Parts: sequence; structure tokens; C-alpha cells
Amino acid sequence: MTSASTRRAPSVARGTPRTPSHLHVSYIEPRTLQTLLDSATPELMAVVSFGQPLPYDVSCPVMAPDLPQIAGSPLIEVWTSARPVHTATDGRLSTAMNGEWLIGAFSLDEPPDQPLDALTYDAYRAILRRLNDSGYPHLCRIWNYFPRINDDQDGLERYRRFCVGRHQALAESLPGFPCSLPAATAVGTQSGPLQIMFLASTEPGDHLGNPRQMNAYEYPAEYGPRSPSFARATLFRSDQDNVLFIAGTASVVGHASRHIGRPADQTRESICNILTVLERAGAIGNTDFLDKASLAMYKAYVRDTGSLSEIRGALQRSPLSSRPLLFLQGDLCRKELLVEIEGLIFSE
Repeated sequence: MTSASTRRAPSVARGTPRTPSHLHVSYIEPRTLQTLLDSATPELMAVVSFGQPLPYDVSCPVMAPDLPQIAGSPLIEVWTSARPVHTATDGRLSTAMNGEWLIGAFSLDEPPDQPLDALTYDAYRAILRRLNDSGYPHLCRIWNYFPRINDDQDGLERYRRFCVGRHQALAESLPGFPCSLPAATAVGTQSGPLQIMFLASTEPGDHLGNPRQMNAYEYPAEYGPRSPSFARATLFRSDQDNVLFIAGTASVVGHASRHIGRPADQTRESICNILTVLERAGAIGNTDFLDKASLAMYKAYVRDTGSLSEIRGALQRSPLSSRPLLFLQGDLCRKELLVEIEGLIFSE
């Protein structure tokens, strides 16, 4: 099992026992989920199962995107809390809250007569209303999954339609837009509905750019009617520790895709982008996010399973090689991109 935690407790005097983790993230084997369900603590906040249905019924938000795991033993992602958790479900939107953090899952089937931009707009408006009503107004991480991401829909690529709807909803309802945009991922599934998982807090984080890349929300019009609405990373700081959410990161420098058709080179460029973000976040948070004492988890989304060996080889020869990494098959936001990497790092 591999895991990472976030703690946002007030600082304590030297020698005083640390406050238990308020939010914990693990990759576990599906068969061990029952042990968590039978335990009084910690409490479940969310479960994500990739490419396969969840084997048990749970009361917390659940995501099951059709993104098959393509290496290693099957794992599921489990978010738990040492604090009491309150859950709520309203139609296709479910949330779990522990007083500091809110995790939510939204799933919406696509009607044949409704374009993806309109569906995405409705989904994000519903999510933002729930966050405001619940008292967790600060978005810190979003995952977006939907099928046929690179297909054309009425003259516009579906990813670009998604960006139009997301931009409209966030521009209307997110205070501080676009500087308050959180880290995010958008990946194409093999099937299924539009699924959005989101993490929000009662306190704001620092939303970061990457000096090697143009802010995604400032991309030129060649990438669609509305730019992608996300930050390269979101950093949460406290007196005791820091947690860094790294957005889906690909082989993009400035705003242009690099190393077309070369998966190993694209992986190395993606890693270079991640290392740059880690350096910037470390300077802001006064910490070393590559330190071996930090807890880190990564996901690599791979377009073509035939590229897996090259992508894995490039990662194994990188500073990220010692970290847990989940390989998933999914389509990416640009047809020429072959790999995208995201991360979660907890550092004291």
C-alpha cells in the first residue's frame, strides 16, 4: 500500500504528539477495501476504481472511470479522514466533508441532443453551488473524465467543447477567476458518462503556474474558443507541512506540443515540467518536494499501450523513479500527446 497525507492543524510545541492526519490518500488492493469498511476509523471520504467496477457498496463518493490500469497489480485509490465525515448525495452529485476538506463526485450521462459544452456548464454550476452552500468555497483539485475526448462534435473537438462549458461556469461563479483556478486533469475514457471528482477546502491555497509553460487559461485562440481553465499546481501550506497537487502535465513548452511521435522524449519533457513546478512550489513553501522523506504519488495516463515500455523506462531513469506510480490507459487533450503525468506530494 502506498499513501500520502495532508495535515492542516495549528503548530504544536516541540515534543508534543502530532495531530492525526486529517486527509489520507492510499493505493490499495481491492480485496483490502473490506477491512477499511469494517473499521471504525479512519472514515472513508472517496474511492476511485480505474477500469473496473468497485467490488463493494460504499456510502462515500465513488468514481469508476473507464481508464484501465496497464501495469502492476490492480489498485484502487482510497481517500480517508481521521476526523468525522459527513456525506451527502443529491442526484448525481455526492460529497464527503470533514470540517476542513470536501471531496465530491459528479456523474452525468450525455443526452444525445445536448452538446458537451452545455452538459459541462451544468455540471460545474451544480458543483460550485454545492461548494458554496456547504462552506467549502476554495477549489484545490479537479479530475475530469469523459469518452471520445478527441472526437468531433458538430464541428468542434469534444475537449474544446468541454473547455467552453467549464470556462463559462467558472468565469461566472468562481471568485477571483482566473487566478483562483485549481490544478486539474482532463482525460478521455474508453466509455461512460462525464465524471468529475473535486477537492475543496475551507481555506484557500496557492495556485501556481510553470515558468516553462504559458498559463493554460491564457492559451491563444488556436487551441479553441475558450482556453483550458486550470493551474499547473495548487499548494496548501500550514505551519507543519505542505501538500502539493500537480495538474496533468504533458510535453508542452510555452503553449506548443513537443516531441511529436516520440513517447520517451515526451515523458522526459513532462518530467522536466514537473521538476520545474516542484522547484517553484518548494521556494514558496520553503520545502524540498523531492526529499526522500516526503510522501508522493503519481499517475501516468498513456494513450497507446505500445508506448508503455518507453514511457516507463524514461520515468525509471528520472528523479520520480522512487515514487509510487499508477499507469492508466486514456486519451489526452491533444491528439499528438502520448503521455500525461499528475502528482500528489505531502512534505513536512
